Amino acid sequence: MSEAPPVSASGETRQARRGMMLVLSSPSGGGKTTLARMLIEAEASRCCLSISVTTRAPRPGEEEGKDYVFVSRAEFEARRASGHFLEWAEVFGQLYGTPRESVEAALAAGHDIVFDIDWQGARQLYASAPGDVVRVFILPPSRAALAARLQSRASDPPEVVAMRLAGAAEEIAHWREYDYVLVNRDLEESFAALRAILIAERSKRERNPGLERLVRDLLAE
Repeated sequence: MSEAPPVSASGETRQARRGMMLVLSSPSGGGKTTLARMLIEAEASRCCLSISVTTRAPRPGEEEGKDYVFVSRAEFEARRASGHFLEWAEVFGQLYGTPRESVEAALAAGHDIVFDIDWQGARQLYASAPGDVVRVFILPPSRAALAARLQSRASDPPEVVAMRLAGAAEEIAHWREYDYVLVNRDLEESFAALRAILIAERSKRERNPGLERLVRDLLAE
């Protein structure tokens, strides 16, 4: 016996919807992490942030299990070998990966998952589940603005800032692989555009299989 579709407080039937993977990528300092946090806060009941496993050390203020799962390189490699990760990448000498099981469970439950990952991870996710992935690339308005944002990070020494600036060109070179591109001149405007993308993607016909039943019932009335 099939489960009845959920009903809202107004008595209207809510159609079942599979969740999506909303991928945010940008060069370091481009704003993807800040925008991801803003989106999760605004959409707390319907969105969750994908928590990556990483070999890098925690930055000041980061919490285990909330920002990242911090592991040794040996532990990461063991998990990778066992098929634990949906995607993984090496960025600036550190490994990052997305646990497979938690993501698949969230999608099946209709939750949207926000990913703060680079182009390598985005490419792997899209290759494995193109119908579930929406890709957004975030560009800085200028190289000078990007450098200023990186230099304002108190946690990164000058050599790390220089390394991230040097790596920005490689990340930006993949912008054409994304479905949407935002130029992050103003944080609030970029956030409004990002939220509009999420809302529009939720309304796509192919993401809402329950519409078939609704339309059938409407036509039968």
